[in-house]
Amino acid sequence: MTTPVSRGRHHRRKKRAPRRRIPMRYLLPSFLLVALLAMLMLRGYVHSEILADHRVQAPAPTTQVPDDVLEGGPVIDARRTGEAAETLWIPDHKIVLTFDDGPDPVWTPRVLDELKKHDARGVFFVTGTMASRYPDLVQRMVDEGHEIGLHTFNHPDLSFQTTSRIDWELSQNQLVLAGAAGIRTSLFRPPYSSFSDAMDDKSWPVTQYIGSRGYLTVVNNTDSEDWKRPGVDAIIERATPEGGEGAVILMHDSGGDRSQTVAALGRFLPQMQERGYDFTNLTSALGAPSAHTPVTGFALWKGKAFIGAVEISEHVTGVLVVGLAAIGVLVMVRFGLMLLLSFLHARKVRRKGFSWGEPFTRPVSVLVPAYNERECIEATVRSLVASDYPIEVVVIDDGSTDGTADLVEAMWIPNVRVVRQRNAGKPAALNNGIAHARYDIVVMMDGDTVFEPSTVRELVQPFADRRVGAVAGNAKVGNRDSLIGAWQHIEYVMGFNLDRRMYDLLGCMPTIPGAVGAFRRDALDRIGGMSEDTLAEDTDVTMALHRDGWRVVYAENARAWTEAPESVQQLWSQRYRWSYGTMQAIWKHRRAVVERGPSGRFGRVGLPFVSLFMVVAPLLAPLIDVFLLYGLVFGPTGKTVAAWFGVLLVQAVCAAYAFRLDRERMTHLISLPLQQILYRQLMYVVLLQSWITALTGGRLRWQKLRRTGVVEAPGGTPARRKDKDKDMDMNRDRRPVA
Repeated sequence: MTTPVSRGRHHRRKKRAPRRRIPMRYLLPSFLLVALLAMLMLRGYVHSEILADHRVQAPAPTTQVPDDVLEGGPVIDARRTGEAAETLWIPDHKIVLTFDDGPDPVWTPRVLDELKKHDARGVFFVTGTMASRYPDLVQRMVDEGHEIGLHTFNHPDLSFQTTSRIDWELSQNQLVLAGAAGIRTSLFRPPYSSFSDAMDDKSWPVTQYIGSRGYLTVVNNTDSEDWKRPGVDAIIERATPEGGEGAVILMHDSGGDRSQTVAALGRFLPQMQERGYDFTNLTSALGAPSAHTPVTGFALWKGKAFIGAVEISEHVTGVLVVGLAAIGVLVMVRFGLMLLLSFLHARKVRRKGFSWGEPFTRPVSVLVPAYNERECIEATVRSLVASDYPIEVVVIDDGSTDGTADLVEAMWIPNVRVVRQRNAGKPAALNNGIAHARYDIVVMMDGDTVFEPSTVRELVQPFADRRVGAVAGNAKVGNRDSLIGAWQHIEYVMGFNLDRRMYDLLGCMPTIPGAVGAFRRDALDRIGGMSEDTLAEDTDVTMALHRDGWRVVYAENARAWTEAPESVQQLWSQRYRWSYGTMQAIWKHRRAVVERGPSGRFGRVGLPFVSLFMVVAPLLAPLIDVFLLYGLVFGPTGKTVAAWFGVLLVQAVCAAYAFRLDRERMTHLISLPLQQILYRQLMYVVLLQSWITALTGGRLRWQKLRRTGVVEAPGGTPARRKDKDKDMDMNRDRRPVA
């Protein structure tokens, strides 16, 4: 018989594969977006933009209302189930001043000041929306001896509402009082209420239900009508009770300009006190226990948490408004500069007789770093062989495992060499290529890119100027037929190439694109070659050249066709690396801001521009869409839509001009509105994730994108790879390898 122990020796349990946990830095952007939306929703809620119901019931018959209520006092006690409601009158020479709809940050403090000045007390029927935004005023009311009553949370006409909505309005109002002043109250005044004799068959059932929940319903028997702003004298006259009778007087401390109310109080209070009237709380006037009950424990902390969340939402909204204003300024400044400087750049380089100097005709070396580029490398090499300029091609195979180097060697093309190395990354491959290059000018491109015959010639002409250390070419999307490809095509033409024209004139070109760029070898030697410090080696080396005093210019006719990512996941990986690498480069060269000479000039001009337009502006740009959604849901819808389309129009004008400069077909701009809605959000999340990675000290590795090899130069045929495995096997040992 096998024991459990021996059985375990013969039958090993299958180990479960460890669960792959998603790093927190990947989840944080989603959390932040959800939190932002939650704060906006809360802000809309406490501003009566969500769940608000502004309907008001028309007068109804009074057949169901007891006569004792219609003819009774301003306080209705319907708390005893099964018994008739009782109405209460205020004793003679007692005045209960009541103020509705507050607290208001402007008028409530002035009302409180007048009451304090004359040692008077009153009752403030507060709404939850206002009390949650100004809790300090609620606390001041309690501290100065006034009573608080509920006036619902959103101020709806309760005769339209279900009992569950009524309960919600009451509980939310109580929640705010708990958080603001640590109390509950038993006083309630219905919105849109008036005298007792105004109770009808629609409002009376509500009053009964409110009473069953333990509340005294307080209406009024004297109305100052201050909401009409009839003048100070009229307010005083209407608020004055007749014959020394007690009164519940209706006034307002919110809902508009209450300057007449404050002025009337300054005269009314001392006049009535001289006549022997006492301004007191409701419960004091009735000789009843205080309406306030202290809140403790979980209910107290729940209220404080709600008040805290409202405060945060108000601040967040304020920050968003500032951010929206900032992005509006940045967008307009950037687009204005792009249009103006791009026009000046085109006018400069396209004028008759423009040249960089004597035609540049010396041979150059073209470096092609490649890692597992089997699908693309043949098309890349053949496009270079078709060049109308004297070149040598150096393919640096960075430890490929798919036979990339073997494929190039099997092509047996003169002036094409293969340099093999162990996998060490693109910067190391480029430095290795520079070491093997024969000529003083090196052109760098990606293994998934194809050149036009004139690309190299156009790219190297600026080197006729000895001050030029590097030249950026015109990288274009070759696979633009899909929607995501079309979006990147718009981005390349408008966001990259139009920018490069602007940066060229400003003398602060931030990036030589890895797909098409040329460098003076002496300039690279002086800065130590391609750096491995960042994931954006192209941006890093460009900034280093600026700091060393070299000019970096843009050659618009040096076109290269690259294969852009064809899936959201691949696009995410690429842009995440770009964004993070750009941040690394900016941080690496931060000391340029305080340095002198060329480095200082770039640091005080180039770095701010790059930081604003490549890091800050894209991070804030989605605020335009956030406020579009907010405005569509909560209003004002018309103005919001008009503003959004205004920004889109400006972008469309810039995009159309960029397409015209690049001689591109305008049909691709049809997808521009959708790009602004969807593509921009993706870029925002990518940039936000890059920020989080940088701030949390995360490390990001190079991520290889999958290629298909379908890109071709205009007018050419796609150089698709054929099955040449047999030929490669035959020639593998005969091809010389550097």
